[in-house]
Amino acid sequence: MMNLRRLPSLPHWLIPSARLRIYILYLWRHRRWPDLANPRRFSELVQWRKLHDRNPVMPVLADKIAVKKHVARLLGSEWTIPTCWSGRDLPAQPAWPYPFILKASHGCNQNIVCHDQAHWDKARRRAVRWTDAPYGLWLDEWAYRDVPRGYIVEPYLGSGSALPIDYKIYVFSGRAAYIQVHLDRDSDHRWILFDRQWKQISRLGDDDLPVAPINLEKILAGAEAIARDFDFARIDFYEIAGEAKFGEVTFYPGSGLDPFDPPELDLTIGALWLAGADTGTESQCPDGGWQEAA
Repeated sequence: MMNLRRLPSLPHWLIPSARLRIYILYLWRHRRWPDLANPRRFSELVQWRKLHDRNPVMPVLADKIAVKKHVARLLGSEWTIPTCWSGRDLPAQPAWPYPFILKASHGCNQNIVCHDQAHWDKARRRAVRWTDAPYGLWLDEWAYRDVPRGYIVEPYLGSGSALPIDYKIYVFSGRAAYIQVHLDRDSDHRWILFDRQWKQISRLGDDDLPVAPINLEKILAGAEAIARDFDFARIDFYEIAGEAKFGEVTFYPGSGLDPFDPPELDLTIGALWLAGADTGTESQCPDGGWQEAA
């Protein structure tokens, strides 16, 4: 699976126009132009959100440190993964036990698992680049722009070299609709989409399917509570030792650049996002006559 998050390292001033950047990247990944005047696909609605949605709560929930406090207040501290350390200046020697995972607290997919001092030394050198500039400039993911740049360290929850299964819940206007399950993220990374009843709706030729987490209903309810004020948000969880654990909140899954399998899911999922205006939730989706945000 292509790591699109390498793209933010490119200088965004190479193409000064955000709209033009979005058109070019979308064409590159989807082999078609996005319809930003009348978006209907999920991938197009993500691009529309980049340009227009300036909900002030989004940067708070995109901050990996601030969002833990929010989730602990909302669901209880037992839902959150303990924080070993957070800050801007990484120490030469960790004061917490191995193994652990170092993450950027202001972005996505910037993390390194450390099992010993050699791993930590390598992580410190690599992580310096994470704080050189605001995250998401090249991909125009506005919510990350003003999140304070820094790091967070958490206990490693995997088993050996295998990372834990990631359950990513797609919530539309307070209703969890899909569970995107990420498998083998450290080797053969792939994902499968399920509905609420754990019926497979993507990668239909895959016969090696994971079973539903034992806390599925609890996870869905937790996701709905966190995302209730948004027309769309993706809420990520793990299941560790039989307990549901919150991961993060994402407003731009795959930056809207990952193709769906099968492709028609893009329209199906987009229709759920657009239907938010009919559910009583105040939708940020286009209804005509909008003006581009600054």
